[in-house]
Amino acid sequence: VQLQASGGGSVQDGKSLRLSCKASGFGTAPYTVAWFRQAPGREREGVVCISGNGLTTHYSDSVKGRFAISRDSAIDTVFLQMNDLKPEDTAVYYCAADLIFWSDAHEALDKSNYDYWGQGTQVTVSS
Repeated sequence: VQLQASGGGSVQDGKSLRLSCKASGFGTAPYTVAWFRQAPGREREGVVCISGNGLTTHYSDSVKGRFAISRDSAIDTVFLQMNDLKPEDTAVYYCAADLIFWSDAHEALDKSNYDYWGQGTQVTVSS
């Protein structure tokens, strides 16, 4: 299994970015995809996840209403649209995947529950 994250960059406060996470190696098995982020000196935190069928999502309170996750199963890619970005969103963003989907939001955004990880992509938001 491989996950390839892309789309990071540097933007100003209030602007938007879209991250992509391209997955390979899962075959036809449905898989959950999540985005995590890690700012310097801080723990990696869960941001959002989406179920294998795309019907269920969990968002952290810090991004609810500003970020939107979606997936295009035809191309095995999950997108994270980030709007109204703030300096506190600055972090390295990682996509992760697992064959299990947790209905509990806390479990679904727990990094220890994900077996597969992509490399990070840097997002920097300046004021």
